[in-house]
Amino acid sequence: MRPFTRPPPCQGPVARVKTSPMTHAPAAPDTTAVSLRPDILCIGSVLWDIIGRSASAMRAGSDVPGRITRLPGGVAMNIAMTVTRFGLTPSLLTLIGRDAEGDELVAECGRLGCLTQHVYRSDDLPTDCYMAIEGAGGLVAAIADAHSLESAGAKILRPLSDGTLGTPDTPWDGLIALDGNLTEALLNDIVSSRAFARADLRIAPASPGKAERLTPFLRAGRGTLYVNLEEAGLLCQTPFQSAPEAAERLIARGAHRVLVTNGADVCADATADGTIDARPPEVLVTRVTGAGDTFMAAHIAAERAGAPRAEALEAALSAAAAYVSGDIAT
Repeated sequence: MRPFTRPPPCQGPVARVKTSPMTHAPAAPDTTAVSLRPDILCIGSVLWDIIGRSASAMRAGSDVPGRITRLPGGVAMNIAMTVTRFGLTPSLLTLIGRDAEGDELVAECGRLGCLTQHVYRSDDLPTDCYMAIEGAGGLVAAIADAHSLESAGAKILRPLSDGTLGTPDTPWDGLIALDGNLTEALLNDIVSSRAFARADLRIAPASPGKAERLTPFLRAGRGTLYVNLEEAGLLCQTPFQSAPEAAERLIARGAHRVLVTNGADVCADATADGTIDARPPEVLVTRVTGAGDTFMAAHIAAERAGAPRAEALEAALSAAAAYVSGDIAT
């Protein structure tokens, strides 16, 4: 789960181009028909998020009152849940254990409008989980346990090659949201895989600690990368002061397209044809975990609906702002 970099309340005017924030979306589609073709494949982590939130300022060793919640999470799941709010039908390609937690998670994913018939269920690997602590200043600490997903490896991708969703000769030709919780070796294989050759790849690291796993996509000029300022710096092995600077450096290093967020500051969308930027709306931040995933999902949905680059960028910023302010329920 990827929070924006630097989560304090936003400052400055709303983004430059006026557009609908897309916060009022159609209800999630009926996903009971297993033959339903997904609008997007969400590949990566689907797990239980355990989030502790407190209104108190916290530091190492703090013991404060607050609220603890458990809800479906993981980068792939966060993206899937968000696109359903825009009327899209996502299918999950992931690992979920055949344990009680896994059975409950699969049921909840279906209730939230996500197709789960392509999920790899393991008898031997437990369902993954993520734990985070958020205080008054934002994210304090987090631990992601995605070891089962990493252990499953390429097994989660079988539907893309066995004829279920595609074959190497007739690959999936739609949207794919891919997250960096997969192993570096598997991500490297995906870059050159015939099963992904025709896909509209949208890629995000799971966290700054896994940002460098996306290097193969950078080198190959594949897909659209969604990173925050810290992750951009790790990919380029240099710190940046602004999102436009980071985005343009990533393009110079070979990226096909990149979107760089920077919390309350200007966000950038860069391609070889140029860079556009926008500033998030001003909101009071009440949570940060999952904000980056919400931004990515809203941007994908906006572009799929035909929005031009500038409008899609503002729609994504508006959706992320609504999320961190608590206006969008989880």
